[in-house]
Amino acid sequence: MSRRGSSRLTLLAGCLLLLVGCAQLPDSSAPQALGTLDRQATSSDPLPPIVGREPEALLQDFVQATADPANRHQAARQFLTPSAAVNWDDSASTTITEKPDTLRESRTDTTATYVVRTRKIGELEADGSYRVSEGTLEDKVKLVKVDGEWRIDDLPTGVLVERTAFNKSYQRHSLYFSNQAGTVMVPDLRWIAAPKDQLTQKLLGLITEGPQPALAPALRNVLSGPVTLRGPVSKANGDPDNVGVGAGGVLIDFSGVSTLDQRGRELLAAQVVLTLSGAEIFGPYLLFADGKPLDERYAVNGWTRQDVEALSPAALARNRLGLHAVRDGSLVRVTDNGIVPASGFFGTTRTLQSVALSPDGQVVAAVADSGRPDPEPGRTLIIGTYDGVGFPVATGGTITRPSWTSDGSSAWAVVDGERVVRAIHDRNSGNVSVQDIDVSEFTAPATNPSSTLTPRLPITELRISPTGVRAAVIAGGKVYLAVVAPRGDGRYALTSPLPIAPELSTPAVSLDWYTHNTEMDSILIVREGNVDPIVRVPIDGSGLQSVTAQNLTPPLRVVAASPDRQYVADARDVMELTTSAEGGERYWRVVPGLGANAIPVLPG
Repeated sequence: MSRRGSSRLTLLAGCLLLLVGCAQLPDSSAPQALGTLDRQATSSDPLPPIVGREPEALLQDFVQATADPANRHQAARQFLTPSAAVNWDDSASTTITEKPDTLRESRTDTTATYVVRTRKIGELEADGSYRVSEGTLEDKVKLVKVDGEWRIDDLPTGVLVERTAFNKSYQRHSLYFSNQAGTVMVPDLRWIAAPKDQLTQKLLGLITEGPQPALAPALRNVLSGPVTLRGPVSKANGDPDNVGVGAGGVLIDFSGVSTLDQRGRELLAAQVVLTLSGAEIFGPYLLFADGKPLDERYAVNGWTRQDVEALSPAALARNRLGLHAVRDGSLVRVTDNGIVPASGFFGTTRTLQSVALSPDGQVVAAVADSGRPDPEPGRTLIIGTYDGVGFPVATGGTITRPSWTSDGSSAWAVVDGERVVRAIHDRNSGNVSVQDIDVSEFTAPATNPSSTLTPRLPITELRISPTGVRAAVIAGGKVYLAVVAPRGDGRYALTSPLPIAPELSTPAVSLDWYTHNTEMDSILIVREGNVDPIVRVPIDGSGLQSVTAQNLTPPLRVVAASPDRQYVADARDVMELTTSAEGGERYWRVVPGLGANAIPVLPG
């Protein structure tokens, strides 16, 4: 061993002795989620097919086995004839489906043909990203007897995975990349099937490959280009085995870090620590650059989740202003002592329809009744300071509830259902300029006009994410997630709109961003109807969950959410989601003093 290598191990051993008693575990973690398709082993010895299995039962067993991608779906290939096992192309596609129906078409003593029919739910891309899908699949599968046992001899390319089996084998994980400004980390959801001792290396490998192509224009990947992993990842004591299992910490050495300034090093650490801690790969995280500490401040104790928490989406989304509301056309503040009108124009006017507060509470964007007679535009977008005056910046027949970016530099809204505008507020001069956003991908002709996944106008709600990289949109009553893509001329476009809740049977009415369990971004959606009127869906659309409607009175009108508080305006009042002290049951309770015509307002 070289003298340099010996010195490095001595340093690490000394660090570990100090870490044994003080390694900090993350306060919380994301609901276990996905990553990417992993062809490494998820089980050491897949179970062979059951002896004497009838063809229909064997076919059902095969569909369950396809959920294990280890060694090119070794578990599933056991159900194939030798020639089919060689020729089956499992890399062509991965489709997640409902439980398939198997219908016998023909059978003899030695051959059988079945039709497999099922409904598509989603597609898993090669990088592990999930895409909502729709439609039905119908394929023929032929079986033959081999040495007295039924085996599949002819089947379509690609992999069908039944949803329940998929959820048992795969987990959703958040990779983190920086926004372009370097002010916050942005989650990029992936689905991974990998054993825990291989997960650390898999997640780091995915980070080096970069974000999903649609997100790439809006993100910065510090672990790319000249910055690479240097040598194998190990536990904090240098042991390369079972990394990420238990509380042994993680040691990672990077090369090419000399190209980064101090902020770049902090962003690199945040990418790694937020990604690993979210996957319950516990620290401390010893991060090195060519054998030396990445940052001398953490040379002894290593990095913890708390050291990078300020760059997490949850920290940025935290509500620091409390609850406001629009009541009787005015902006009011909800305090412990009652309802207090906001100072300035917005607290005295009686014309407001909706309001958005900048995250620091200094600037207000509001939609007001213009007071003009038909056919003049009936709505006006107004920008102004919280305690000052407001200035009209746009008019239209309809204007959606505004939404601020996290830095408070611009408020976004949709005019007349199709024109998305960005009102840019100069804090120094107070001037406001209005810029149109390119929404051509929402208005382009549909490649499949009958598809329910294609966006359709009008756009009736738009909410910019706390990271500023995505926009949640209701278009034609359906929910989509788009990328806020910067253009070279200082303008923006909403690109790559993807459906995230196509299974909703009634039109969506309102939505807001919700960072669940401090880790994973999701969307709260309010919709028409009495059955499950409020739901939550992850940002990749990979699973709709109902939210309790206890004490809510439909129709629901507006939802407003932050990591620690969620509010809904229903038919009779503004309601807050809370948890009972007795058994942890969640329910909605009235916010006193607001009434049936009020709308909740949170920063953003």
